[in-house]
Amino acid sequence: MTTKHTKEKKMSTLYKLTDSDGQTRGGTQWGPGVSHSGTGKGELCGPGWIHAYEHPLIAVLLNPIHADFQNPRLWEAKGEVGLRDTGQLKCGCKTLTTIREIPLPEITEEMRARFAILCAKEVCLCSCSTWKAWANKWLSGEDRSVEAAKAAARAAWAAEDAAAAAAAAARAARAAWAAAAWAAEAAYRPSWAAKAAALTAWAAELAACCGMDLAAIAENACSGLRNFA
Repeated sequence: MTTKHTKEKKMSTLYKLTDSDGQTRGGTQWGPGVSHSGTGKGELCGPGWIHAYEHPLIAVLLNPIHADFQNPRLWEAKGEVGLRDTGQLKCGCKTLTTIREIPLPEITEEMRARFAILCAKEVCLCSCSTWKAWANKWLSGEDRSVEAAKAAARAAWAAEDAAAAAAAAARAARAAWAAAAWAAEAAYRPSWAAKAAALTAWAAELAACCGMDLAAIAENACSGLRNFA
């Protein structure tokens, strides 16, 4: 699957995630009023762009499949978005300035699972009635059993395997089924919840062709956070 990029220019409030020392890859040091720049050329994951996020919850939720900082710190930043990854996953700036450190949202495993399920529901296919029935029961609290979640995951992975054997036109369908499967994994495997939730969002964005409001989904999933306005 290919990643779609769009170019745009506007100074924005962004968010930067660093390790516990305030550093990113290569020992790049960040702090209040610190700026770093790239060339503004090439792919988003290359040296030409400084990575950032457009929402603090997305920064934390996507960390497991991006930098994967074990004890991250979160910074409010300013920058002009020059390149955006698929949907709202992350963006790139030629120059980014960290303004101040802000509290890291303390996202629970339940919130991650909820985020995963809500993302998957955005692209859930009409034929996946078994998975959708499970998802609705999990979200309502009616059935959060491990057995039900495992059954939903098996059904979704089987459908993803079938889509994988189809032609290139089935790529979106395959991504949708993968999102559904990872969402179920996030719901019953606590040790896997963080990465599975992030992978769900990534696959759902691919299936939706950038038509999701990932920030709104994250806010819905993480409603009730005491340290997040």
